[in-house]
Amino acid sequence: MSVRPFTTVAALAVLTLLASGCGTRSDTSPSGAVRSEMAGPAVVLPGLTVKPDPELYAMLPPAIRGTGKVRVATDVPYPPFEMYAEEGSTRITGIDHDLGQALGARLGVKFDFAPQKFDGILPAVQAGKFDAVMSAMTDKKARQKSVDFVDYLNAGPGWLVAKGNPENIAVVTDVCGKAVGVQTGTNHQKLLQQRQELCKAKGLPPVTILAFSKDSEAQLALRSGKVIADYLDEVTAAYVAATADGGKSFSTVTGRKAVGEYSASPMGIGVSKDQPGLKEAVRAALQSLMDDGTYGKVLMKYQVPNIAIAEATVNGALD
Repeated sequence: MSVRPFTTVAALAVLTLLASGCGTRSDTSPSGAVRSEMAGPAVVLPGLTVKPDPELYAMLPPAIRGTGKVRVATDVPYPPFEMYAEEGSTRITGIDHDLGQALGARLGVKFDFAPQKFDGILPAVQAGKFDAVMSAMTDKKARQKSVDFVDYLNAGPGWLVAKGNPENIAVVTDVCGKAVGVQTGTNHQKLLQQRQELCKAKGLPPVTILAFSKDSEAQLALRSGKVIADYLDEVTAAYVAATADGGKSFSTVTGRKAVGEYSASPMGIGVSKDQPGLKEAVRAALQSLMDDGTYGKVLMKYQVPNIAIAEATVNGALD
């Protein structure tokens, strides 16, 4: 009755020999992942098909070509950049998602989006859980220590306020001594902290800054009167004001006089420093989408052509 174990061992030995001697080296990436072929054309928007570029595909790191995907972290919801397709759905849509699908299609791989809290995104990339970030993230010198940025948009901050701006916010010091909301870990939170100096210079009490893990929570605080305004990206503020409750609940206040001075740092696609060559491939793919009009069509879908930039650059932050 000892034959069965012997047979099993022999079979395993044969399988091992076959696996090691039948051309598996040409079918796997250096990391051991099964190599996938370049993906074919993909429909990114209705009537808009993006074709892959073999030369751009060849620029991708072997590990990315091996899995056939780029793992992308995003903080949902932050409309119109990232949001769920409908209430109760887990399907992600938005500017970042659609542009990511176009980038993936041009590179011949899939941009696989997964939710991640904003303040945990960069640590997650550094830990190897993700290859990239597309989450309306401002390119900042401090963040470049964690990832490299392929800059793709440019937009400033704005206030989301109750309909009609009942607090009459006209200049940034109008919020001194009052409670305002902001999403934690964002550049907007840092800018608000800087605004405290303006209050101090005018002899006014400081702003009470309430930070929330998601901007949707800051919006709820605004609805309930816990804060008088939500400080966020001007594009998102405009989108929420136009769409929430049919446009009946919120207004926006924008412009440097109202939001305070800010640097012209662009938004960037954060790319892992542990994937050599990925940022170059993403930058080249993005530029090709800019050149052929795909990039502009994605922005037009969300009615934000004014946040476009003319050239895809790397690590273009001023501070």
